[in-house]
Amino acid sequence: MEILHATGRKRETYDVQFVYSALWECALGIAAATNSPFINTLEKPITYWEELKSTLSTSLLNHLDYVEKNNTWKALLQILHHLDGIDINDFCAAVKSLKDFELKFICLPFIGDKFQHLREGAALGEEGAIIEFKKITSDHPFFPQYIDFISHSCTNELKTHLIEIMSGWYESVIKPNLEQTIKILQTDFESKIEMKEKMSPEEIVQWATGGVNYLPEPSVHKVLLIPQYIYRPWNIEADIEGTKVFYYPVANESISPNDRYMPNNFLVQKHKALGDEVRLRIVKMLSEVDRSLQDITEHLDMGKSTVHHHLKILRAAKIVEIKESKYSLKANVLELLFKELDRYLKQ
Repeated sequence: MEILHATGRKRETYDVQFVYSALWECALGIAAATNSPFINTLEKPITYWEELKSTLSTSLLNHLDYVEKNNTWKALLQILHHLDGIDINDFCAAVKSLKDFELKFICLPFIGDKFQHLREGAALGEEGAIIEFKKITSDHPFFPQYIDFISHSCTNELKTHLIEIMSGWYESVIKPNLEQTIKILQTDFESKIEMKEKMSPEEIVQWATGGVNYLPEPSVHKVLLIPQYIYRPWNIEADIEGTKVFYYPVANESISPNDRYMPNNFLVQKHKALGDEVRLRIVKMLSEVDRSLQDITEHLDMGKSTVHHHLKILRAAKIVEIKESKYSLKANVLELLFKELDRYLKQ
């Protein structure tokens, strides 16, 4: 697909690819279990995580504490991207075989081609590079601390931790439900591949993620979409060389594939949001032009708190977004909704 610019020039958009694996679910499960600020927002209730942790060994619980302190779930994901298409035994063997520089370079975050020299310097333990790398990522919630930790870590200790947390979680949490997990991920993967043939790259990303409107960037040639169940309802975004990554929540129908009447959770959310006279009026207004809260309030002749409530519902359904302090209808959201409904009715 190509995108026309106002200048009349054309540029290619990104290529969309899908992969799935129980190891992604394993690493993301570790990330979810150690993300205390967000654990109450996950689909699985807090009681699930409490009961799960009560079944884990003291050693594995200690490793989870280590993950929460140092964000080493990020290292697990980085390594999986580097190794690609492996099982748990291959993962452990590969981590063991990595040289000091290789391991640290892979674990450190990618923040752009022009900063790769800082990533390399930090992996080598160069203090100047570490300081500059941390400074450039200072607005990120955990990158500076994570960069400092990885750069100064003992490689053998880091290897031992990554192997034990990954293999321990896999054996205790993933393996007992491996067949069901693979079935869910594979079902979602296959449904997205089917729709990929019917949608533009931007549309398939928006549909799979439930509303992320990711526009092409000059340095990004590929978008990698990875289905996950454990972190629902959240999308997790990451960057690797030349690639934007979205670990997106699997659809309802992938969890219950034998129920052909099960609708996609995003489809339900959007239709619920649109099933109100006030919200439909707001959508029509925003289809004409972006508007401020004050503008919408004056046109509807309603209280600001009431209008804000309706806008909050539309934003939660990924129908409306905020751009430069004004409310805006997400690009192609209604056209894509019709395609989603058509697919549901015909499946």
